[in-house]
Amino acid sequence: MKTNRRDLSARRTVDLLACIGNISAGLILSVYPNANRPRFIERHTLPQQEQELKNGEVTALEDLMREHGVLRRALLVYSEVAAKLRSNPSVLVFDTIHKTAQLFRAFSEDYHEKKLEEKYIFPAVKKAGGQAASYPDILIAQHKREREITDYILNVTQRAKFDTDNAESLAMVLDSLVRMYRAHAAREDTIVFPAWKQTLTAEQLDQMNEKFEEIEHQQFDEDGFENAVRQISNIETELGLADLAQFTAPPTAI
Repeated sequence: MKTNRRDLSARRTVDLLACIGNISAGLILSVYPNANRPRFIERHTLPQQEQELKNGEVTALEDLMREHGVLRRALLVYSEVAAKLRSNPSVLVFDTIHKTAQLFRAFSEDYHEKKLEEKYIFPAVKKAGGQAASYPDILIAQHKREREITDYILNVTQRAKFDTDNAESLAMVLDSLVRMYRAHAAREDTIVFPAWKQTLTAEQLDQMNEKFEEIEHQQFDEDGFENAVRQISNIETELGLADLAQFTAPPTAI
């Protein structure tokens, strides 16, 4: 078969490109003698923490903050209850308030605070020094006050019939807890937890991820976070607080 000039030119172009490819491969292997391909095209060089996030893993820091989310929902319940105590305490179901305090005791005080913050986070932050080191002592004092308040709420709301004469006293106690814990959790999320993370290497943080998960399972014999979310959701439903839209702020008057 006769080869025309166009076919010959195309073949030469292919041969030239193949030659260039072979030369490039040789140069790459000379620069990366222990690799089959250069690092800039490798697909498995993501840091371990990024890979875990891609796989859906929850880090220890994220765990702490989402637990605060459950507790903030409990604070919202307390705020709404305090308002109703001042307007019409007879409409409240005190068993539901009691369950909120029980959730706060089990999930916040006995688990989140004692088993995680006070045992692992606060000591590391104090030892590291710096701005955040001044917070743990204050936070621990607030933990103690919080437990005293929870004791009071549990005691008051376990009665078969609540004495409405004490409505204002309970409302004031709930307001004081909400005010304290909002400031408390905000400082932890923005100052203390980031400072704690800085004390850990990537490997140590990965170990804490596993440790926190282990503690959660030991404490609750199941997924404690998911169970807590179900509990607070049921409480919100019982008190008529489940619809998020009702909390939308009204338009401002101009």
